[in-house]
Amino acid sequence: MAKEPLTELKMLLREAEVPFFSDEEIGYHLERAGGDVDTAAYRLLLIKAENSTLQLSGLTVADTSAYWKRLAAMYRPNGSCVLKGG
Repeated sequence: MAKEPLTELKMLLREAEVPFFSDEEIGYHLERAGGDVDTAAYRLLLIKAENSTLQLSGLTVADTSAYWKRLAAMYRPNGSCVLKGG
Protein backbone atom coordinates (compact mmCIF):
# COMPACT_ATOMS: atom_id res chain seq x y z
CA MET A 1 0.00 0.00 0.00
CA ALA A 2 1.44 3.35 -1.05
CA LYS A 3 1.80 5.93 1.70
CA GLU A 4 1.26 9.65 1.46
CA PRO A 5 4.66 11.32 0.79
CA LEU A 6 4.68 13.24 4.10
CA THR A 7 3.89 10.06 6.05
CA GLU A 8 6.55 8.09 4.17
CA LEU A 9 9.13 10.80 4.77
CA LYS A 10 8.36 10.89 8.49
CA MET A 11 8.89 7.13 8.62
CA LEU A 12 12.24 7.37 6.84
CA LEU A 13 13.32 10.11 9.26
CA ARG A 14 12.24 7.96 12.24
CA GLU A 15 10.25 10.90 13.55
CA ALA A 16 8.04 8.70 15.78
CA GLU A 17 11.11 7.49 17.70
CA VAL A 18 13.29 10.63 17.50
CA PRO A 19 11.15 13.69 16.76
CA PHE A 20 13.11 16.61 15.36
CA PHE A 21 11.07 18.41 12.66
CA SER A 22 7.57 19.88 12.58
CA ASP A 23 5.21 18.72 9.84
CA GLU A 24 5.57 22.18 8.32
CA GLU A 25 9.37 21.84 8.10
CA ILE A 26 9.12 18.38 6.57
CA GLY A 27 6.55 19.62 4.05
CA TYR A 28 8.78 22.56 3.14
CA HIS A 29 11.77 20.33 2.40
CA LEU A 30 9.59 17.87 0.48
CA GLU A 31 8.36 20.75 -1.67
CA ARG A 32 11.94 22.02 -2.20
CA ALA A 33 12.89 18.51 -3.35
CA GLY A 34 10.16 18.63 -5.99
CA GLY A 35 8.16 15.97 -4.15
CA ASP A 36 11.06 13.49 -4.26
CA VAL A 37 10.85 11.69 -0.91
CA ASP A 38 14.37 10.23 -1.13
CA THR A 39 16.00 13.60 -1.85
CA ALA A 40 14.06 15.24 0.97
CA ALA A 41 15.02 12.38 3.32
CA TYR A 42 18.68 12.81 2.40
CA ARG A 43 18.64 16.53 3.10
CA LEU A 44 16.66 16.24 6.34
CA LEU A 45 18.79 13.39 7.68
CA LEU A 46 21.90 15.50 7.11
CA ILE A 47 20.29 18.28 9.12
CA LYS A 48 19.40 15.77 11.82
CA ALA A 49 23.04 14.62 11.83
CA GLU A 50 24.29 17.86 13.37
CA ASN A 51 26.49 17.18 16.38
CA SER A 52 24.17 16.16 19.18
CA THR A 53 26.58 15.62 22.08
CA LEU A 54 25.10 16.79 25.36
CA GLN A 55 26.91 17.20 28.69
CA LEU A 56 25.20 18.08 31.96
CA SER A 57 27.13 17.91 35.25
CA GLY A 58 28.65 14.47 34.92
CA LEU A 59 26.10 13.10 32.44
CA THR A 60 27.14 12.75 28.79
CA VAL A 61 24.82 11.73 25.98
CA ALA A 62 26.76 10.39 23.00
CA ASP A 63 26.84 12.09 19.62
CA THR A 64 24.44 10.35 17.22
CA SER A 65 25.44 12.24 14.07
CA ALA A 66 27.21 9.23 12.51
CA TYR A 67 23.98 7.20 12.77
CA TRP A 68 21.95 9.85 10.92
CA LYS A 69 24.70 10.26 8.29
CA ARG A 70 24.60 6.50 7.61
CA LEU A 71 20.84 6.70 7.13
CA ALA A 72 21.25 9.73 4.85
CA ALA A 73 23.72 7.80 2.68
CA MET A 74 20.92 5.36 1.82
CA TYR A 75 18.98 8.19 0.14
CA ARG A 76 21.84 10.13 -1.46
CA PRO A 77 20.57 11.16 -4.91
CA ASN A 78 23.78 10.18 -6.73
CA GLY A 79 27.29 8.89 -6.08
CA SER A 80 28.76 12.27 -5.21
CA CYS A 81 28.30 14.47 -2.16
CA VAL A 82 26.75 17.21 -4.29
CA LEU A 83 23.08 17.96 -3.67
CA LYS A 84 20.72 18.55 -6.57
CA GLY A 85 19.57 22.11 -6.91
CA GLY A 86 16.15 23.00 -5.71
